[in-house]
Amino acid sequence: MGYSNWNELTDQENRILDQWDRLTKQENRISERWKKLTEQEQKKKMPVVNIALVVINVAVWCIMELLGDTLDGAFIAEYGGMHPQLLLNGEWYRLFTAMFVHFGAEHLANNMILLAAAGGRLEMEVGHVRYLFIYLGSGIAGNLLSYSVMMRTGEYAVCAGASGAVFGMIGALVWVSVRNKGKFEGLTTRGLLFMIALCLYYGITTAGVDNWAHIGGAACGFLLCLFLCKITECLKLLKKVYILCTKK
Repeated sequence: MGYSNWNELTDQENRILDQWDRLTKQENRISERWKKLTEQEQKKKMPVVNIALVVINVAVWCIMELLGDTLDGAFIAEYGGMHPQLLLNGEWYRLFTAMFVHFGAEHLANNMILLAAAGGRLEMEVGHVRYLFIYLGSGIAGNLLSYSVMMRTGEYAVCAGASGAVFGMIGALVWVSVRNKGKFEGLTTRGLLFMIALCLYYGITTAGVDNWAHIGGAACGFLLCLFLCKITECLKLLKKVYILCTKK
């Protein structure tokens, strides 16, 4: 009897050890999966699009500075700046390229500081794809409004810079703040509107600032963010309805 009981205990101990090994392996697999998910989540949380846009703008300016004088209007127009006459000649791509061209280091620094401060927060809230869409859409809209005003007044000038897109980021943040009951990550709707007003006042009192691009960019950023957020909510609702309807 003693020998039999000992064998039974040994068998039970072996089974427990086997189960422990299996649990340990499962725990290791879960840990690895969790680590991968955490890494993926961290990548998602990084404002990679905003960082890329800042890098591209700075790189373009550095290359252009090596090629010529970025304070020269004719040089800027030659390398992607926007001018009404060039658009009338069919070069509509300049509505896009002008966003990445800047008049000198100060112009670049002002835009990139604002973009780095506002863009990262917005990208984390709306996601990479929607952020890029808002940025490009606001920049093009700002340039279009500027072009329209110049065509109406007849006062032509070479225009360039990311300020229309940057104001679009601020306009989009206004919507995000409104959606979050007036506050978002330390920012308030009133504070953001005051910031826009202050920048526009600076543009009015300073020569060579394209305020119409700023206004067009801010308005477009606000509307695009509103539309994209609302359509995403509608799509999520439709998906839930579809799942409920297809359940057996």
